[in-house]
Amino acid sequence: MARGNKIYEGKAKILYEGPEPGTLIQYFKDDTTAGNGAKKAQIDGKGVLNNRLSEYFMTGLNGIGVPTHFIRRLNMREQLIRAVEIIPLEVVVRNVAAGSISKHLGIEEGTPLPRPIVEFYYKDDALNDPLVSEEHIIAFGWASQQDLDDMVAMALRVNDFMSGLMLGVGIKLVDFKIEIGRVFDGDFQRLIVADEISPDSCRLWDIKTGEKLDKDVFRRDLGNLTDAYTEVANRLGLLPKSTGNATGPKLVN
Repeated sequence: MARGNKIYEGKAKILYEGPEPGTLIQYFKDDTTAGNGAKKAQIDGKGVLNNRLSEYFMTGLNGIGVPTHFIRRLNMREQLIRAVEIIPLEVVVRNVAAGSISKHLGIEEGTPLPRPIVEFYYKDDALNDPLVSEEHIIAFGWASQQDLDDMVAMALRVNDFMSGLMLGVGIKLVDFKIEIGRVFDGDFQRLIVADEISPDSCRLWDIKTGEKLDKDVFRRDLGNLTDAYTEVANRLGLLPKSTGNATGPKLVN
C-alpha cells in the first residue's frame, strides 16, 4: 500500500497519510530512546516486533469491546490505523511499584500495590511529561470530567485484559502506558485507545525469575533488548520457536 505524505515523526514511530480519509499509516522504527530521548540507540528488529505485538494487543482489545485505532497490519513494520485527535495525556496504570512511583514515594520496587493506580502525565517532552492531577486536566481544558471518567474505566479494562493475557504466559504486568484519542461520528464523540501497546510502553517481569522483558533492559543496560521482546512474542505464540534474536524476525500470521 502506497504511503501518503509524512505528517509526524516521533521517537519510535512515523505517521503517514493513509489511503482513505480518516486513516493513517503507522510505521514502527528501530530507534530506541530512554529518559525522553537522553539515551538513544538503533536496535535491529525492534520495530518489527513492536508492530506485531501492538497488533496482537489492539486486536484483542477490539475483540472484547475496547475500541482502538488499529485497523490492520500492512507489512512487517506498518499498520493501517484510524486518525484520531490525541488527548495530550499519557495514562499510566500501575499494579506493582516500579520506576517513578518507587523513586518519588519511597516504595520498594516490586511491592504489589493495594489496587491498580491510574495516573495522568501531561505529554510534553520539554517538561519531562509531568504528573498532573484531574484538577489540572479539567482546569486547562485537556479533557472533561466525563472524558476522565471514561479514560479511567477504559484504562482499567485494558489492565484487566493485559494482566490476564500476560499471566497466562508467565509474565507479570507491572505497569503500562496508553494514549487515548477522540474520534467523531458527526457530532458524536468516542474515545479510543491509540498509539501502541508493546514492551516499549509496558513493564513486564517474568513471574518466576523477575527478569525484565521490557524497555528497562535498555534503560538499565541489562542485556539485549530484542532478545527480551522476542521472548514476549514467543510466549504469546507470535514467532516461530526457532527464532533467535533480532535481525530479521519472521512473523506468524
